[in-house]
Amino acid sequence: MHHLAISFFAAVFAFSVAEAQPLSFPEKPVRMIVPFPAGGTADALPRIIAERLRQRWNQAVIVENRAGAGGNIGASAVAVSEPDGYTLLASPPGPFAINGALYKQLSYDPAAFEPVVILAEVPNVLAVRKDFPAGTFAELVEYARTNPGKINYASQGRGTTSHLTAEMFQAMANIKMTHVSYRGTAPALVDLAAGVVDLMFDNVASTLSLHGSQRIRIYAVAGSKRVEQLPGIATLHELGLANFQSVTWFAIGAPRATPAPVIARLNEAINEVLQERSVRSQFETLGATPIGGSVAQMASFVSAERNRWAQVIAQAQISLEE
Repeated sequence: MHHLAISFFAAVFAFSVAEAQPLSFPEKPVRMIVPFPAGGTADALPRIIAERLRQRWNQAVIVENRAGAGGNIGASAVAVSEPDGYTLLASPPGPFAINGALYKQLSYDPAAFEPVVILAEVPNVLAVRKDFPAGTFAELVEYARTNPGKINYASQGRGTTSHLTAEMFQAMANIKMTHVSYRGTAPALVDLAAGVVDLMFDNVASTLSLHGSQRIRIYAVAGSKRVEQLPGIATLHELGLANFQSVTWFAIGAPRATPAPVIARLNEAINEVLQERSVRSQFETLGATPIGGSVAQMASFVSAERNRWAQVIAQAQISLEE
């Protein structure tokens, strides 16, 4: 018994000493996998963060693009990675909060990613072609109700945020429009500016310059608050669609079972980077508002987003193959 007691207390002491040791993470390069192509906001924001982390840690932080299948290819690669904090997923909502309800089968569990931090959000807006016959949001809704199916709306593709936001809009406004699916934002906005399609939901960063040059007209903000650059344009909530909420956000997650101290180190470091004036300026140039916050706050936010989009997808009966 005496020997057992000594062994027990020795083990407890060793554990306590280990716990007291400062976390040495990172000791090797960290990879951030972006599950979308290079060049867009989803790629640019993690690269800004990665460079600042590299300088802070004196350790390489590599951004790697693994695009395809609505973000599923890159997300799957992270999901099966070693849960040690050295492989992270840096992504907009799809893999975290939408694809689980959208795809019939997935090779990963979107809910299994360990939340790290929300990097930023970009409000979505409701934009119409410049010569659309309805001059205000109220007139647009009235026109849609008296002409069901006549309004054509563009999206970045089936199951994208722009598509799902339009589906939510139809349900909440009690209207019916016709979907025109594109492969990405650029061709959809080209056709909106050319008057080929009537309407589109897209993020304010992509639409602001077209609105400023009067090639399209922004009628409403889809986020919870007005956009600083468009102070006179109301939110859909203000215009009568209670609690309408659609923002494009960007977050970082880690594989399931990544140790809590590592998650905490990542969260702390990224939050500090997000407070830097130069980083905030770079984000704002891209039309993104830095967010940050705790691991628990990200978990709560993503859970709410997952529920929101699952309801929209179920109501619209949208289903895709991976």
